[in-house]
Amino acid sequence: MAQLRIALAQTNPVVGDLAGNADKLIGWTRRAADRGAHLVVFTEMFLTGYPVEDLVLRTSFVDASIAGLEAVAARLAAEGLGELPVVVGYVDRAGLTHRVGQPKGAPLDAAALLHQGRVVLRTAKHHLPNYGVFDEYRYFVRGDRLPVFRLHGVDVAVAICEDLWQEGGPVSVAREAGAGLLVVPNASPYEMNKDDVRFALCARRAREAGCALAYANQVGGQDELIFDGDSLIVSAEGELIARAGQFTEELLVTDLELPLGSGAPGEFQVDAADGTTITVERVVLSEEPLAYPAEPPVIEERLDDRAEVYQALVLGVRDYVAKNGFQSVILGLSGGIDSALTATIAADAIGPDRVHVVLMPSRYSSDHSVEDAEELVRRQGLQAQVVPIADVVNAFEKEIELTGLAAENLQARVRGMLLMSLSNQHGHLVLTTGNKSELATGYSTLYGDSAGGFAPIKDVPKSLVWELSKWRNTRSTPPPIPENSITKEPSAELRPEQRDTDSLPPYEVLDRLLDDYVEQDLGREELIAAGHDPELVTRVIRLVDTAEYKRRQYPPGPKISPKNFGRDRRLPITNRWREG
Repeated sequence: MAQLRIALAQTNPVVGDLAGNADKLIGWTRRAADRGAHLVVFTEMFLTGYPVEDLVLRTSFVDASIAGLEAVAARLAAEGLGELPVVVGYVDRAGLTHRVGQPKGAPLDAAALLHQGRVVLRTAKHHLPNYGVFDEYRYFVRGDRLPVFRLHGVDVAVAICEDLWQEGGPVSVAREAGAGLLVVPNASPYEMNKDDVRFALCARRAREAGCALAYANQVGGQDELIFDGDSLIVSAEGELIARAGQFTEELLVTDLELPLGSGAPGEFQVDAADGTTITVERVVLSEEPLAYPAEPPVIEERLDDRAEVYQALVLGVRDYVAKNGFQSVILGLSGGIDSALTATIAADAIGPDRVHVVLMPSRYSSDHSVEDAEELVRRQGLQAQVVPIADVVNAFEKEIELTGLAAENLQARVRGMLLMSLSNQHGHLVLTTGNKSELATGYSTLYGDSAGGFAPIKDVPKSLVWELSKWRNTRSTPPPIPENSITKEPSAELRPEQRDTDSLPPYEVLDRLLDDYVEQDLGREELIAAGHDPELVTRVIRLVDTAEYKRRQYPPGPKISPKNFGRDRRLPITNRWREG
């Protein structure tokens, strides 16, 4: 047996910022060296950021990625870090002749081993996911190699993200390759309760491969996607050895006791369990095993379910603001629960001094709504202004006659126009405040309360909005959200005595039905068989299906569920299919 100190760099790259990501690699590698690490593992496509989407179809971008890899390898050596091996993800290309049905330029979702100023090994993802938020058959061609490098006598293999999630492929070959450690760079997006699934998967794959497994995952927000970190290391028996925190950059340094390798350098081919052939490539960096005083491993405590979701939303807002160069945000504050939670998330993400709220009472706004909004401003120290909209609405109504729903929507559109005007004037990012239940049923005004640049609670059902608000109120004193905003009956306040239940069923009933229809894709008869009221099923299906054009025009927002409105769920707007 021999020892290795491995460092998993759970970091937050920026898509397209190759120079900045290279700087980050140097900095985190230096931190690992200062901790006495023998190997550093960065995340999937770290140098380019992930996902880069159609950027990989540009020759210039792939060229820059390949050149950036070579440059950062040389820079590590020049800065005295060349003796510390580094595994890092980037974009490469396969040496293939272009053909129809193959992504332009044959890009590879690749990883490389950097050592002594050069690129020692290269590999690429074998399993290309094509479900949920992933479109990797569109972007990449498949890799078919399993690199194994001997480091201080231990054979270390490298596989990439989806190769862990699918049966067969490189992971299934790791046992035959004699690996003592399998390192896996990942960019695995967050969704609720995924940490439990992730650990179980790593434990199973470690047992199948017959070796310890180190899972390094990205952290940070990228448009709709949130990456939660949660990097971990398990033994060959599938037992948890070390685990990083969630939603935070961190260097997870762990001492491992691993078997000595025995295979000779060179290449050989193995038939994988998925019916493909994998080429195993062995190289030797160092043969002499190490023995030294080990440090105790770190296992960070897991967040509870509500804390996990809330931190995901905060990280999503923080990174969208920072990575897109905004200095501040603005939103309409009504005194209701949706805008209250959105403002609180924003204040936690970027600080209350950078959160601007506009109270825009109309002739139908209740006194308690204005008071609740003002109380939230006082409790959190937000930047607030009051802009009554009655005179603006009256000016429109003098020119055009509007009644019913059109008149109600005019008020929402005036508010949206005011927010966008203030955004133009001061450079604020407009945050919309709609929740998933409203988006699902079309209970929002196009170019009104849907106007904005980012939607923090877009993937949060109304019932969960209340739960998160109550949870957040337990975390600080005084509670940031006024109790009345949580307990009062929800209303858009666009007509006298209006209540959400005038148009929608109670949210606890609606959200269960929406989960089955939107996220589980159950048809009408299946929904009825699951216990939902037949009349309500018919009504809600109609609401959801006819609101697709609205959702297509809604801003992006953080994904927290298995199926969000956006990358996950793609339905035609022009569509005459109706369930039942």
